[in-house]
Amino acid sequence: MLFKNLKYFVALSQERHFGRAAESCGISQPALSSAIKQLENELSVPLVKRGQRFIGFTTEGEQVLGWSERILADLDAMKQEISKLRDGLEGRLRLAVVPTALTVLPHITAPFSANHPSVDISITSMSSKDIQKGLDNFEIDMGITYLDNEPLKRVKSQKIYTETYALMVPKSSDLYHKTSVSWGEAALLSLCLLSRDMQNRRIIDRVFSELGLEVKPSIEMNSIASLVPQVETGQWSAIVPKHIVFGTTLPKNVALIDLREPYISYEVGTIVSDQEPQSPTAKAMLEVINLLNINDLFKNSL
Repeated sequence: MLFKNLKYFVALSQERHFGRAAESCGISQPALSSAIKQLENELSVPLVKRGQRFIGFTTEGEQVLGWSERILADLDAMKQEISKLRDGLEGRLRLAVVPTALTVLPHITAPFSANHPSVDISITSMSSKDIQKGLDNFEIDMGITYLDNEPLKRVKSQKIYTETYALMVPKSSDLYHKTSVSWGEAALLSLCLLSRDMQNRRIIDRVFSELGLEVKPSIEMNSIASLVPQVETGQWSAIVPKHIVFGTTLPKNVALIDLREPYISYEVGTIVSDQEPQSPTAKAMLEVINLLNINDLFKNSL
């Protein structure tokens, strides 16, 4: 059985289209179809439901897909382990991150790259649910997400920092010079928030709900960085993680005010699959994070 045939089969599951799968693999569509047919012949079972276009996988195909993803992940891990013994760790770290953690990421990736210059890092912004799915399907090696809000399954976790919340207001706001405000005061404002598929938004909605407040934001978006220019216009305010200023310079006409009454905090950290063997690049990243204290860096910069 050729590893490349398994790779083509997994590509088809990701693209859900023969042409796009072939293009992603750098081969022709007939070559991809032939490889999958070869895989079917070797296993003596149909893997793909036949039609004029891709319909889906057979029951056997779904089983083979899970094994294929695991085999390819283990193959990649083996290559990384061998490279580590030879010339130092090589390969790629596939990292998925919730949007609210993106501003913290450079303080993690920089020391990692200094220690492992031959490892390439692929970073994707994802929702927490997609991160869980990516680990289950061996599409990523590590996620950075919330640890203590919504259930995590089949993973090992490690805390990086504690997230707290602040109200971002324009200079025209009556609250601009305050040092702290209540969630009740924030609820009275015209707000722009992250979209509902983001866990940060679900946290905010739950706080308001527990306080008996119904809040309908004026603007919803899936980028934490895009909230800043909206506030800068003077028309809206936003609820954001306080560490948004960590390594970032906010516009002078925008202020960040602590949200109190109640004080809310959640842990953010890494998650990796609980299956062995672990990705060597993910293990190397965990070793680097163990030497960092991001919360102390927060205190010094906020």
